[in-house]
Amino acid sequence: MTHVRYTQQALSRYNLPRLKRIAAELGVTPTGDKRAADTWVSAIITHQFTQLQKVDNQALAQAELDHFIADQAQTIAPEPLTTVEISFDHHEYYADDKLIASISHDDDHLTQRWVVMVNGKEIFRANTLMRCDRFICTHYKDGSLPVQEKEATPPTTENRIMAHIFNECQNYGFEILDDGIYTHDTEDGKLRKLGQVGCTNGNWWVIQDSSGQQQYSNSVYDAVRSLNQFAIRNPQFAIVLTANCFVDEDLQYRPLEQLTTEELQQLLDAEATECEQLLDRPVDELTTEDWERLRGYEPHLELVAV
Repeated sequence: MTHVRYTQQALSRYNLPRLKRIAAELGVTPTGDKRAADTWVSAIITHQFTQLQKVDNQALAQAELDHFIADQAQTIAPEPLTTVEISFDHHEYYADDKLIASISHDDDHLTQRWVVMVNGKEIFRANTLMRCDRFICTHYKDGSLPVQEKEATPPTTENRIMAHIFNECQNYGFEILDDGIYTHDTEDGKLRKLGQVGCTNGNWWVIQDSSGQQQYSNSVYDAVRSLNQFAIRNPQFAIVLTANCFVDEDLQYRPLEQLTTEELQQLLDAEATECEQLLDRPVDELTTEDWERLRGYEPHLELVAV
């Protein structure tokens, strides 16, 4: 119940019967001469001061309790997880730059192909990637996820990312320097920069040449592959590497009737190799351009001179 707060100046203007009614409303019983108005005024003022002090103490205690609970929650709460998509069939989960689990795809299993791995051992299996993701997040949050053993020289997230980029660049013969990814396949044989590939907060990105425009990519595979496609389209590269097949760039722009049988076969081999790689990729990773290429692809083409 809320009561009106009275000042001493206001109370001094009231007569004795009015002061007694106010005291009764507040539950105040004065000590001393109850025939004197000052006795009642003093009792009411003292009572109000005591009540205000109780309220202040309660507010202070509640504030301290709230602060303590917040500190405890911060101490107990686990670090937020960061997911790094290495490729369609491989995802790694990190907490504060430490690997805690990974999800891989088992092609040999008929139904439950997604597998959660910790310390190189399978701990859970499901038919969808999201169920594995939920398993890791739930058990990490409640502390029941097995602890990842420390490696002798544990790699950081950045080192792991660089290792994945290096492996993909190896497939195309690209060279990684401090400021980006380069290729030797140029007219003068000198190194020429193709761009950069990286991963931020689990999201892969690529920057082609020196444009400075960062583009999102589904995986490290797609990011490095886009640099190879950039090299194919860019006229500054006299020779480009397409799916591990060397092709003279001039052949791609010359009229077909001017090409020899060997040159035509060279183009067809490069296209076939690229399409065969696309056929090995998961369906949900294919772009519209990839589908268009596969639509017109006929495997095992070979030209025969007549």
